[in-house]
Amino acid sequence: MSANVPPPPVVDIDSLSSVFITAGREFVVHRQLDLRIAEGELLSIVGASGSGKTVLLRQMLGLERPAAGRVTVLGRPAAELGAPGAASRVGMLFQHGALFSAFSVLENIAFPLRELRTLPADLVRDVALVKLQMVGLDPAQAHKMPADLSGGMVKRVALARALVMDPPLLLLDEPTAGLDPDSADDFCALLRSLHQELGLTVVMVTHDLDTIFELSTRVAVLAEQRVITCGTPREVMAVEHPFIHDFFQGERGRRAQSLLHDAPEQG
Repeated sequence: MSANVPPPPVVDIDSLSSVFITAGREFVVHRQLDLRIAEGELLSIVGASGSGKTVLLRQMLGLERPAAGRVTVLGRPAAELGAPGAASRVGMLFQHGALFSAFSVLENIAFPLRELRTLPADLVRDVALVKLQMVGLDPAQAHKMPADLSGGMVKRVALARALVMDPPLLLLDEPTAGLDPDSADDFCALLRSLHQELGLTVVMVTHDLDTIFELSTRVAVLAEQRVITCGTPREVMAVEHPFIHDFFQGERGRRAQSLLHDAPEQG
C-alpha cells in the first residue's frame, strides 16, 4: 500500500440505523450514524443513558444487526464475526467481567481456546498462564474461583480472556465501573501499557471522566441518535452542545480535566 494512502479503518460504520420494537412501539436508537476508527486508536464512546452506547458495541461484535446501514470490522461485515475463526479477531471485556462462576481463573481465560478444539491441552494451559501474567496476576491465582476475587482481579481475568486469542481489536464496556479509585487507576495503567505493547485498537464505552482523559486518543459523543462529534478530548470539549457542556464542565469534569492540562496531547 502506498505511503500516501491511509490504511482502511479497523471499524467503519456508515449510515447506521438501529430500531427496536417494544410492546408494539418502535424505538429508534441510532439514525444515520457514521463512525470510523483507525488502527491503533483508543477511542472512547460517551453519551447519555439510552443513547445506544452498548448497542453500538454489540453492532460491532455482530451480536445485533442494524435496521439499515453498514458495519464493517477489520474489513469484513460485522455480521460475519460469528463465522468460524472470525471471532478471534475481536476481544470483548463486558462491564461486570461475565466470568463463568463454576470455572477457575485459568479455566475462564482458557475457555475461548478450548472451544476451538484444535489445540493440545498443555498448550492451552500455557497460553492462558501467559495471559494471566500479562494482566499483572500471579500464577498462584490461577486456581481461584471468581467468587474469591476482588473487583479489580475480576476485571483483569476478564481482560486476559478477551486477549487470549490475540485479537487486533478490543472492545470494552465500562472497564473501570465498580472499581475504587486506586484500582481504577491501576487498571487504566494496565490498559495503556497493553494498548501500546500489543498495538491494539481499542474501543471503550465509559462514563468515567478520569478514564477518558487518561486513555483516549479520541472521544466520540453519541447524542440525537448519532455521533455529533468525534475528536481529541480537547476538541470535543470545545464543541457547543448541552450534553457536552454538562458532561465535561460539571464538578467531576473540571476535576478530571486537570489530568488533561498536566499531560501532553495524545495522538
